[in-house]
Amino acid sequence: MDLTKEELLRYSRQITIPGFGLQGQLKLKNAGVFIAGAGGLGSISSYYLAAAGVGRLRIVDRDTVDYSNLNRQIIHWTGDIGSYKTDSAIRKLREFNPDCAIEAVREEINEDTCESLVADCSIIVDAMDNMPARRILNAVSVKKSIPYIYGGVHQLDGMVSTFLPGKTPCLECIFPDTGFAPSATPPSILGPVPGVVASIQSIEAIKILLDFETPLAGRLLCFCGTDMTFREFKIKRDPECPVCGKSKTED
Repeated sequence: MDLTKEELLRYSRQITIPGFGLQGQLKLKNAGVFIAGAGGLGSISSYYLAAAGVGRLRIVDRDTVDYSNLNRQIIHWTGDIGSYKTDSAIRKLREFNPDCAIEAVREEINEDTCESLVADCSIIVDAMDNMPARRILNAVSVKKSIPYIYGGVHQLDGMVSTFLPGKTPCLECIFPDTGFAPSATPPSILGPVPGVVASIQSIEAIKILLDFETPLAGRLLCFCGTDMTFREFKIKRDPECPVCGKSKTED
């Protein structure tokens, strides 16, 4: 598909980036990205990916909007209280960029649904708030060889990594399932922190779609809002990983 006159104007400030160009914009237009969650992280990543001209976004969430969401989930507004997050998100994003095909699915991400939900998407953007769902996304990422961009937030801190199946560690390598039950108390989160993390996730997604050579692969980037520092940790594959380890790959 060619770019319309309006699209050339809309994306003019990124088309001129070295290595981007018209061909890069066309790659984005023809791409499909899966966004798991329409909360704090999903609010930001969906906005920026739509703004960048990704042609198709599939956003999956089953929850409704409540007042406690509004300090960080900027795609939802006061008038959306009680509405499904998918309904709120699709309404804003379609008005924001009519050229982006937005598919919002009101569904739970679980072992039975995840593979079909991800289906024909090129990238998984993790905007979830619980490890069980993240592990399911990770397993499908490895099985289907789909890049998976992880993001997590807590209080004033966040972390991001990009997992490339067959090339880098997977989520399970660095966060193995120990059977520890998470707290039932909702985590404390300062609103702008998901904005920082999801913005980085969005950059990573765009870089992968454009075949940029330096994604955040094999590295875990940690952000500390308390002292405004970024720290990077090198991460390696676990050969005994039950998801991507050698024995699993051979099976």
